[in-house]
Amino acid sequence: MPRRIMAYEITKSFVFDAAHQLAANVQPGHLYAGLHGHSFDCELTFRGTPDARTGWIRDFAELQAICDSLRDQLDHKYLNEIPGLERPTLERICAWIWDKVAVQAPELIRVRVHRGSFREGCTYTGPDA
Repeated sequence: MPRRIMAYEITKSFVFDAAHQLAANVQPGHLYAGLHGHSFDCELTFRGTPDARTGWIRDFAELQAICDSLRDQLDHKYLNEIPGLERPTLERICAWIWDKVAVQAPELIRVRVHRGSFREGCTYTGPDA
């Protein structure tokens, strides 16, 4: 019987609160034209085969350090002032996070960012998906 190759997915999440405005995207008077803030939930998903020695795809402590760094860059910030997020839509936030994480953890397969109070979110699966 052929050996089955197993792939697993693990996730790591973090939350950040930030302000932004999307006036460049909408008509004057639109809900999103003015400065406003959200609590954002971000979930990172990684896929791989567990290492034979450790049994891990990736050490969760390493993933926590990545999340902490992202949170430090985003939490309680005005997103429009962050290079690459001048127009901080959910789509652009996902891609920005992807670009930061994929360099450090190539097992990354998905970034999800949600605004729970609005019941809105975006999922990004990378530039090659």
